[in-house]
Amino acid sequence: MLAVIVVSVSFGACEPNAESGEELVRVTPPGSELMSQQAPRVQRPTFSNVRGPRLDPYETPGRWPFYWTRAVYSSGYRGYGRGWSTDYPKGDQQFLVVLKRLVRLNAYDWENAVRLDDPILRRFPVIYMVEPGYMNMTDSEVEGLRGFLDAGGFMVVDDFWGEDEWRQFEYNIRRVFPDKGIVNITLDHPIYSAYYDIEEVMQVPAINNIMRGFTAECRYWPCDPQVKGIYDEKGRLMVIINFNTDLGDAWEWAEDPSYPLKYSTYAYEMGANMIVYAMSH
Repeated sequence: MLAVIVVSVSFGACEPNAESGEELVRVTPPGSELMSQQAPRVQRPTFSNVRGPRLDPYETPGRWPFYWTRAVYSSGYRGYGRGWSTDYPKGDQQFLVVLKRLVRLNAYDWENAVRLDDPILRRFPVIYMVEPGYMNMTDSEVEGLRGFLDAGGFMVVDDFWGEDEWRQFEYNIRRVFPDKGIVNITLDHPIYSAYYDIEEVMQVPAINNIMRGFTAECRYWPCDPQVKGIYDEKGRLMVIINFNTDLGDAWEWAEDPSYPLKYSTYAYEMGANMIVYAMSH
């Protein structure tokens, strides 16, 4: 079972004053336009050696309350190109640097890639899955992911586009939960106001696409950005799915002046909201 983790998250709220009984004014959280500097680079990992050489020794799981954990899954690309390692490790490092400036979170400072069939996965509260449109999970990975989510884990899914990739993701996630539906997460859901107030779902482009003047990676079918989710039997949101959008690329390239601020701002705000929501539910 996952350990219960208490995390202190500091942000403004309207609370009564203990002495006067008057309501305190809400304090606006720090602006997500505060972007990180270039994160340190490490050698690109392989599928068989997902950790790779590190600039900081790997800390034993459980020493820190929060790890930004990258889900490592099987695909035809063996960890290169399109697959679990997209935007890794720089995107994960950049996200952590900015997240720790925006949210008071006692988090491990480095990326943390873990295979879905590794028993250690349950030691981490949140996992991040990228490009599942190219995923082909083994049976042991299916069982590992199911066990993680059933034990109280939360999964963020990001960066896949169009009907073909959706069908591949849906096929794999149905192997994990054959009887659980995938539903739209509408803007009245508390995840959109968990830390920042988000009023629209934005399509976040990859940097190479925005340089060519477009945001979508779909060419032959509708490509509106969508946020979907999967709930457990008790009504807990355990999977949030960011479809037809690429939050990770905005995290990775936020410090690049050629990447539009509105997209990186949205990506960091949505990222902060997902983490705050996951750690407080």
